Amino acid sequence: MIIKAKQNDLQTVYEIVQATIAAVYPHYYPAGAVQFFQDHHSIDHISADISDGNVYLLCCGETVVGTVTIVRNEINRLFVLPAYQGRGYGGMLMEFAETEISAHYEFAELSSSFSAQEMYQKLGYIPFDFRKIACANDDWLCYAQMRKEL
Repeated sequence: MIIKAKQNDLQTVYEIVQATIAAVYPHYYPAGAVQFFQDHHSIDHISADISDGNVYLLCCGETVVGTVTIVRNEINRLFVLPAYQGRGYGGMLMEFAETEISAHYEFAELSSSFSAQEMYQKLGYIPFDFRKIACANDDWLCYAQMRKEL
């Protein structure tokens, strides 16, 4: 079941995001880029998105296993706890986000980490821009902007 997050879910969302970044991203990015992701997905940013009504939780029974943030036609902060990855939960969150977006927009956009790019391409997303951000330790965060017509 997918439900809208409330402020009392803030710590849960933050923990899902941070745990997933810590477990997955070091396999794809240097330390400076991993730290950038962790800082970017701060508790303050998540709190603001929850206050704006943009954050959703994916529940499996009583356990929250994933989250997604939808801002206009953008899919942001899609994370599934590492122990629950590979079970289709990311696809469920994507389908939900696309359905929400398609009610008001003709296409969805997202910024894709290396770890998720293959999944997004399988779902029909096409890269349209490549970006990079300088990070600590002279590291770089490289990612693709992707789009899908709905």
